[in-house]
Amino acid sequence: MLLIERYIIAEIRRPVSVMVGILTFVFASYSAQRYLTQAANGTLALQSVLDIVVYKVVIALEMLVPVALYTSVAIALGRLYHDSEVTAILASGASPLRLYRAIALISLPIAVAVTALSVYGRPWAYTQTHRLEQASRTDLDVNHLLPQRFNLNQDNGRMILAEHIDHATGSLENALIYDPGEGKTRVFRSKLAKVVDPNPDDPIVAMTNGTSYALEHQGTKDVNIVFNNLLLHLKPIAPEPDTIRKATSTAMLSVSTMAQDKAELQWRETRGVSAILLALLAVPLSRTAPRKGRFSTLLPVAALFAVIFYASNICRTLVANATLPLMPGVWLVPLLMAAALMVFVGRDLAVLRRHLK
Repeated sequence: MLLIERYIIAEIRRPVSVMVGILTFVFASYSAQRYLTQAANGTLALQSVLDIVVYKVVIALEMLVPVALYTSVAIALGRLYHDSEVTAILASGASPLRLYRAIALISLPIAVAVTALSVYGRPWAYTQTHRLEQASRTDLDVNHLLPQRFNLNQDNGRMILAEHIDHATGSLENALIYDPGEGKTRVFRSKLAKVVDPNPDDPIVAMTNGTSYALEHQGTKDVNIVFNNLLLHLKPIAPEPDTIRKATSTAMLSVSTMAQDKAELQWRETRGVSAILLALLAVPLSRTAPRKGRFSTLLPVAALFAVIFYASNICRTLVANATLPLMPGVWLVPLLMAAALMVFVGRDLAVLRRHLK
């Protein structure tokens, strides 16, 4: 009874597996190159790179898996149309709904996995990534600093320069610390500086025999102080609100009343539904005349994915800004996808009824 469905599923399962592997490898390679560059610049611990890349891959899978499924459905059905196999299936008396049923059968477990990734795996991976970055990307960890080089932290703009660095004792000789602020920039120059605590939440540096400069961005109240000993508390690295929100558990988001949290919650809830709807929409979009070319429909397929992707992001932003009401909120895009799918299914059924008359 499910012979046709099993055949179509087998045609899709192979390219899905290959494409997920390829997309994951490409994304992991890009992420590794990015973080290895930061490790080479001394702003990230080398031993943390592999862990961060793994967490980034977990975060990206909620997008990579639906893309692989959607593309694989389009390619597989395009081949079946190209080789007239779909024509033969329909000519045997099978309903066109069996194509949709086959796609639904393979998409359902994938959609469940994507939902689990988005609801549970994604915030967990963001939490772990944030923890590692906070622990290893602090610009005051001497293990990450390079001597005679401008060590710049992109997160807060702080720059550290030292002629010599003793990684064993955490001492910096002839050190220069540039610490920008909202209304005032501070510059510290000392013969010897020692990192007392590299904790990014409260970084502390003990400086000996130096000069500090406090430069007002507006006005002329600049301060110049010569010191023998100075215990310097630098500005902590504050995580971005968006990063904190993405790392927040789904249970916490569900009880929040903030529009930004509701937008993030709806984004997670819609990922699995969007994945299965996207795969089902690939069925009518992959339809082509026999012998026309199996890849002739990839352009409209790619265009539809781009529209859905950007529309989902726009809806999330509008909900976060309280411009779009929570109902339908981010669910607006899956609802429109479901409506379009019903139109395509209705058209296929109407064609079937005309052929039966």
